[in-house]
Amino acid sequence: MQPQSKTTKLNTLVQDMKLNKHSYILLAPFFIIFFLFTVLPVMMSLALSFTNFNMLEFPRWTGWDNYVRLFVKDDVFLIALKNTFLFAAVTGPISYLACFIFAWLINELPPKIRAFITLILYAPSIAGSAFMIWQIMFNGDSYGYFNSFLMQWGFISEPILWLQDPKYMLGIVMVVQLWLSLGTAFLAFIAGLQGIDQTLFEAGAMDGIRNRWQELWFITLPSMRPQLMFGAVIQLTTSFAVAEVSISLTGFPSTDYAAHTIVTHLMDYGTIRFEMGYASAIATVLFGLMLGMNLVTQRLLKKVGE
Repeated sequence: MQPQSKTTKLNTLVQDMKLNKHSYILLAPFFIIFFLFTVLPVMMSLALSFTNFNMLEFPRWTGWDNYVRLFVKDDVFLIALKNTFLFAAVTGPISYLACFIFAWLINELPPKIRAFITLILYAPSIAGSAFMIWQIMFNGDSYGYFNSFLMQWGFISEPILWLQDPKYMLGIVMVVQLWLSLGTAFLAFIAGLQGIDQTLFEAGAMDGIRNRWQELWFITLPSMRPQLMFGAVIQLTTSFAVAEVSISLTGFPSTDYAAHTIVTHLMDYGTIRFEMGYASAIATVLFGLMLGMNLVTQRLLKKVGE
């Protein structure tokens, strides 16, 4: 019976493919490009993570040596891992909530005012290297805005090296990243709020929903599950993949590796030392962390509205 059942399923699948062959033909270019430039590189990186590959010689199989080196012998990677987890734990949830709260509040405004405020809040994420203004604000001499303000009001007697002192570096990078965080997820939430069927609120009122908080939990959030999941993936990926802001503000490498992350560690071995096997192991660990957190987030979002 079991082989016959599998044969039946296979025949059904073949018949469905024949019926929808035009759809598959239209989707084929995307799937081919996606496979060549996303799936295949990930699979190659996973395979290279078990080798010693320096870009000049043919990869040599080393088994689990790269992973043992990562977690046992590489102290800098452990610092990067700690910084990345701390960074993701702070900026990920805060930026996600900020995106939704701002989108929820803006959605109540008239269309023209809503469009203007959306542009203002979204602007930092599309302004390229606009975050470099924070270098001036946290400049380590008396001309930096923060040092100048604190010295003028008597809080400090000499300038603080904000971007060189390990006590402040990671916190400053978090602040700047949060400033940049109202990006694609923010727009997705606004689109999701705009697309909610208004008759659901009327039906909810008849079913006993009496205030805005109940509307939010039982109607708004369940109606936005696709956008909520998309926003979670974007914000978590961004929080785990921080590198440009850290390098631009604190240097590469940062003092005592205080702002060193997994991605900057990956860049060190992949683009400077050309230890591609080891860099692939770092990338595989990062991919696993992102995938695990996205699965946890997906499970949590399924409980929304229950």
